[in-house]
Amino acid sequence: MSNDPSLRVPSLRVAPPGGASAKGRAGGRATARLGTLSVDVVLGIGLAVGLAVIAFVTTGGENLGPNTWTEIVLTIIGAALATAVLLIGAPGRAWGGATVAMFALFAALTAASISWSVQPNNSWIEAGRTLSYLAVFAGGAALARLLPARWAAVVGAIAVLATVISGYALLVKVFPATLDAVDQFGRLQAPFQYWNATGLIAALGLAPCLWAGARRERARLLRAFAIPAVSILLTVILLSYSRGALLVAVLGLAYWFASVPLRLRGVLVLILGSLGAGAITAFALATPSLTQNQVGLHSRNHAGHAFGVVLVLVLVLALIAGVLAAYAMDRVPVPEAVRRRVGVALLVVVALVPVGAIVALAGSSRGLTGEVSHLFSTLTNTKGGASNTPARLVNLGNTRARYWSEGVKVGEHALLKGVGALGYETAVTHYTTDTNVVPHAHSFVVQTFADFGLIGIAVMLALITTWALATRRTLRRRDSDWSAGERSGLLTMLAVVITFGAHSAIDWTWFVPGVALPGLLCAGWLAGRGPWADGVGLAARRRRLVDAPGLGAAAIALAAVTLLCLWAVWQPLRAQDADNAAIAAFVAGDTKAALDDAHTAAARDPLTVDPLFQLAAIYTAIGNRQAARDELLSAVSRQPQNPQTWFQLGEFYLQEHEPASALGPLGRAKSLDLGSSEMSQALSQARAESGREG
Repeated sequence: MSNDPSLRVPSLRVAPPGGASAKGRAGGRATARLGTLSVDVVLGIGLAVGLAVIAFVTTGGENLGPNTWTEIVLTIIGAALATAVLLIGAPGRAWGGATVAMFALFAALTAASISWSVQPNNSWIEAGRTLSYLAVFAGGAALARLLPARWAAVVGAIAVLATVISGYALLVKVFPATLDAVDQFGRLQAPFQYWNATGLIAALGLAPCLWAGARRERARLLRAFAIPAVSILLTVILLSYSRGALLVAVLGLAYWFASVPLRLRGVLVLILGSLGAGAITAFALATPSLTQNQVGLHSRNHAGHAFGVVLVLVLVLALIAGVLAAYAMDRVPVPEAVRRRVGVALLVVVALVPVGAIVALAGSSRGLTGEVSHLFSTLTNTKGGASNTPARLVNLGNTRARYWSEGVKVGEHALLKGVGALGYETAVTHYTTDTNVVPHAHSFVVQTFADFGLIGIAVMLALITTWALATRRTLRRRDSDWSAGERSGLLTMLAVVITFGAHSAIDWTWFVPGVALPGLLCAGWLAGRGPWADGVGLAARRRRLVDAPGLGAAAIALAAVTLLCLWAVWQPLRAQDADNAAIAAFVAGDTKAALDDAHTAAARDPLTVDPLFQLAAIYTAIGNRQAARDELLSAVSRQPQNPQTWFQLGEFYLQEHEPASALGPLGRAKSLDLGSSEMSQALSQARAESGREG
């Protein structure tokens, strides 16, 4: 009996043949639907709230404190779910296990790169982020194994999450004085403070909202809300002026319409939602105080209130349209043959889009080949760029080519193993004179090559390949194997993963937890779901550890490794807290406490140099110049590839009136940061004071 899948997953159990009246079976199905709705809604709302809290707390993913605590919580949850699979999960093959192992290998590579990184403390921090991402991915796979019938909660949660965050981004425009008085950009960027991430979260929600509005299994009012949600999401994509988000939104929707058998209903939801988005966007673009930069708060506030009125009015009309559409979809039967023909026609229209583009290019003044050459040169121009105005949506100029070119250059100079996790920002200054240095290469692929070299590319390809094979195995089932609507739900998850993956290939949104976690959760679920016939779900009987000591040992080992990882993730934050305490004590005049706190910070994180800089400043202030010099030499020893460590040492020698001693460190700093005018000026000063030229 324990090998019977129906016993392991009660929610998916097939009704036994015979022995029950038709009325009883119908009543059972109704009860199951009500129970499933209740559980799915509760789980979906809970998951959406959790993801939304993470998005608002971590914002752009660059604040160490909120990110560290988020990583700790996610790691604990992921470890708990993995332990649950061991202790209460049904026996069977570990579907998705190879993919989780490859993700773990990528996380291990990130941690190992600390040993050769040009910026080891950043690599340590990035190892914590990657560990938490592994926990989310593995947690998604574990949830798919333990609660396979709750796929709808995951898809619904992403729809709610994207709508809530996008709605907040619009509310910032409505109430700028209350929600973000200092934001003077016309582009939407809240809550991530990065417009492309704001546009991406909206793009991630489109396919789930279409699924929610087009599916047949839920109440009309619930489905009706999908249309105003789509209006909000499309508006945010357009008003963020994010071409990348718009591109991947089109890509994700194209996949969804090509694969999910809800095309006719989905088209209706998309068209009605687009009408609402068009009205909202048109008003915003016609109001300069909403979309232009550097507008005064009073003007933004006045325009925002008018925008709010328009927003409410359009969304109410969209909801009414949603109710009518849901009623029509239920009451107006469309023959199967008609649905098939309409579906084919939609696919043909989508396929003809590139044909129309080719015809348009051929009819241009440059001709087809000339226009293609012009477009290619524009996209690959390393000197290109675009303004932060609505016009950028139709402007091909961009800075990606420069970032990618610099990232490839960094990787080529450390071909085998790269410069270490998050080492791109430090290493790129070795090879460019551009003063506008960005912290990321704006592409997960290019960043991986720069940070981990060919080894990283190999691990990345292995991870993507194993995940693709696991997802293919999950989706490759007979139609009769699927529960009602599950195939559409899983394909919607895949559309979310495709949308996020495509955007990560052209931007640095991998490092923004608020947009990365939904994609990782869906990817983990798809890998861990496995074939329908396999034993997934909860164990039929409670498992006693005395009968399975191996599982108990594995659970204890997992707990021990998790605790060790949590301690490691916590250390950079502890070091930063001690460093901040040192600064506060020094400002307050408590030199002894400042020295103690700075030494504590240096001990907690033996890779960072910030506490050493603080110690040097304190020792200099109290006249202990030998100790100050020793701390700066220690900083150089910790991070010899960081131009700032050499620059601080050179500046110290200049302040001590030892220009000859400053020449070496400043020359080294300048060779590591070719574009720094500050270092050039300091080097020139040292040469002049030491009597040397050139």
